[in-house]
Amino acid sequence: MQYLPQLIASGISIGMIYAVVAFGYQLTFATSKTLNFGQGEALALGGLTGWSVTTWLIAHGIGVGVAYLLMIPIVLIFGMLQGAVVERLGVRQAIKTKSEAGWIMATIALGIIFKNLAENIWGRDALKFPSPLPEAALTFGSVRIQPMEIAIVIGALAMMLAVELFNRRSIFGKAVVATANDRDAAGLMGINTGLVIAFSYALSSMAAAFAGVLVAPITTAGVSSAAVLGLKAFAVAIIGGLSSGLGVIVGGLILGITETMTGYFISTGYKDVPGLVLLLLVLSFKPSGLFGKATIKKV
Repeated sequence: MQYLPQLIASGISIGMIYAVVAFGYQLTFATSKTLNFGQGEALALGGLTGWSVTTWLIAHGIGVGVAYLLMIPIVLIFGMLQGAVVERLGVRQAIKTKSEAGWIMATIALGIIFKNLAENIWGRDALKFPSPLPEAALTFGSVRIQPMEIAIVIGALAMMLAVELFNRRSIFGKAVVATANDRDAAGLMGINTGLVIAFSYALSSMAAAFAGVLVAPITTAGVSSAAVLGLKAFAVAIIGGLSSGLGVIVGGLILGITETMTGYFISTGYKDVPGLVLLLLVLSFKPSGLFGKATIKKV
């Protein structure tokens, strides 16, 4: 049990990455009741774009830390543009025609296209991402934590808090909330719900791209694990509840900690199993998620 605090600390940093990507699922589901199943590829593209920008800046004499900070706004803008493309090509027409499966296949197809593009531009090999913080671990009692792991937790929480404040304080954010509550009523009140949905997809991919540059300095930048990360984040969104911001955070922490403990106490080959078992249990006994609210649909 002496390793338990260390496992929990490692699980928290992993779980927060899942939570940020799952937060992106929540954003699109709230406004359009659709999901971008290419979120994993958006994360990978964010990491790879960040790698290109950061290494270019470093090659031109800018320090690693400054280069990393200058890179973040560029990646956020790139993520928003990529999300807007997904909404325009894969989701908008499906929503207009009320196709139940069209947006699913379209977002999956676009994810595959983005993955192939990334492989042709950056190759299939994982790329070492320059770390803006020292790689030597910090010691807190029996727990050793890399500075970048702390940055992941802070950055993920800051990202979700910023979006939440935007939704609550800005006029356009309130339009997003209104569309999420009742899209038809929001349209009757003069809100451009189509623009709101496009914006939610842009924010969703921006969150995933930001997660990509947060995790890349600890792991690597590449597309090899994109689909797996996207599926795990989807599991987190279902476990926590697609209608709850707190749910995606708690779901991410549950999955991250469960994976690290399973990998240590049982085997790394089984670390994905408990999370999937939990997903099945939630779908069986509380389909709306641990923190989600069940809705009654009138017909």
